[in-house]
Amino acid sequence: MTLVSSHSPHGQAPLRTVQVLGGGNAAGSAHVRSLAAGLVARGVKVTVCAPLEAERVHDFTGVGADHVHVPRSSDPVAVAALRTACAGADLVHAHGLHASFRAALALGGRRVRTPLVVTWYDRAHAEGVRAHLLRALERRVMRTATVVLGTTSQLVDRARRAGARDARLAAVALPAPRRPAEPEDPDPPRPKARAELGATGRPLLLAAGPLDRHRGHDVLLDAAGAWRGLDPVPLLLVAGEGPLRAELQRRIQDEELPVRLLGRRDDIAELLAAADLALLPSGREARSVLAQEALYARVPLVAAEAGSVPELVGDAAEFVPYGDSGALADAVVRLLGDPERRRELGEKGIRQAATWPTEDQTVAQVLSVYDELTQPEPML
Repeated sequence: MTLVSSHSPHGQAPLRTVQVLGGGNAAGSAHVRSLAAGLVARGVKVTVCAPLEAERVHDFTGVGADHVHVPRSSDPVAVAALRTACAGADLVHAHGLHASFRAALALGGRRVRTPLVVTWYDRAHAEGVRAHLLRALERRVMRTATVVLGTTSQLVDRARRAGARDARLAAVALPAPRRPAEPEDPDPPRPKARAELGATGRPLLLAAGPLDRHRGHDVLLDAAGAWRGLDPVPLLLVAGEGPLRAELQRRIQDEELPVRLLGRRDDIAELLAAADLALLPSGREARSVLAQEALYARVPLVAAEAGSVPELVGDAAEFVPYGDSGALADAVVRLLGDPERRRELGEKGIRQAATWPTEDQTVAQVLSVYDELTQPEPML
């Protein structure tokens, strides 16, 4: 049962928060919508500063928040727009490293210091000069933030090493409702959905994530080449968009790989409902949306044993070494031929998902941080 109450103690005006979102992280965008809904239900005024595309996909205004368009840029115009939106806020909560940097710029130089809470979802990767700049960006954000909420223990430790004054573990929950497959029907009929996806009479595999470096898409394509000899040949669907799309598409065509790039999708749960396996070749995303959706839906997950994925899913996945396309292909072939193991992973997934925080628990934890930073000290 959700407790809904006005969050304005002792007749004070309602707490006003500004949520700053870059819009490039699926987990972060979903969390902001969930958080906005929970805060509004508790009487908190919420303004979400995010690109228009994020508003169209996640409908922050639909849960009672205000939306202000702020592009994913740190140029003076974007920072000025963010500074205006933050004027008069009791607290600013930025989501993701780059959004947090823009929030720090917008709040800089103000006579009254506004608390800045930062939620850090995953560690960005870069090489050469960009890696040096990225580390400098991390240090700037971590040292500026009043409180850093890391979604994994690894990120909390990294925030502290980067100079965070106060870093805490704060796992986030995916928005509800969730309706996993019924236990007595672990493999419901899906002919229509599979036909629409081009997977009639063949196994269907799903991966999802931005098409950029360090996401393991090269490993996926290598593995697809290895299982091409199966009969019937599994079809791999990749949901996501990014700078590598043209490069990946050329390789798919040149090597005649059984892979389809779907582009950006907001129906991962529906895609999973038609899939036999979910594949996560990279451990970059701290709390992978695909991994969480797969476990909720009892879809067996094959994941790289890297980053924070093992911490998230426990024993509810088939793990393979990071970057090992042969091990990934072998795991897929083995699971496709072992329905009992697939059912076992599905049941473990539901049990693991039950250990994750609920939306109410997530909102309550964040609100307790807000209270700590905004409520006046009691007089002795």
